[in-house]
Amino acid sequence: MEEQELPPESPPEATHRPYVKNAHTEELVDHYWGSINYIASLIKASELKAGLILSFYGILLNFIFQSIGTVFDATSNDLILYILIGAWFFCTAASIFYCVRCFIPKIEGNYDKNIFFFGDVTSKFGSIKEFAQTFYKVSVDEEQLFGQLGEQIFIISKIAAWKFRNVKRAIRLLALGLAVLFITAAYYTILIVF
Repeated sequence: MEEQELPPESPPEATHRPYVKNAHTEELVDHYWGSINYIASLIKASELKAGLILSFYGILLNFIFQSIGTVFDATSNDLILYILIGAWFFCTAASIFYCVRCFIPKIEGNYDKNIFFFGDVTSKFGSIKEFAQTFYKVSVDEEQLFGQLGEQIFIISKIAAWKFRNVKRAIRLLALGLAVLFITAAYYTILIVF
């Protein structure tokens, strides 16, 4: 009888390769972390805008307070001028309020514990060893890992949206305040000239 050739044995690493749920796990992790980093950069951008608005107010208020004495000396109890100044002051104060709100740390704590949230890491996972074990278990379980990363994306998106709402209000009030300030300056000029 003729001897039959046996197919070559497969390499050992191919037979012992662990089962992988999703072959693109690494790319998915990068995608999730990229989303988290993008949203975190939006939070920084909102705070930068609020800071620029506050800096502008610092310059503007310095100029106004240096010349306010001259304005009150030149006018005598003009009610319309005082109303315009009051409206400008209200817009400015409200705008500054919304800018400052943007810098207040916002923590969304009404969710399940999450290994990626610093507040939960230090308070909800026990000792350092217990946290390390939980972190490892979640990291090797794709479903839990992506669930917790997705929750973080949702939470920081809520924070970014809240901060941008405050910046948007601050910018609108800044624009309104500048319009009132220009009207006040025009009215003051008319009072002085006539």
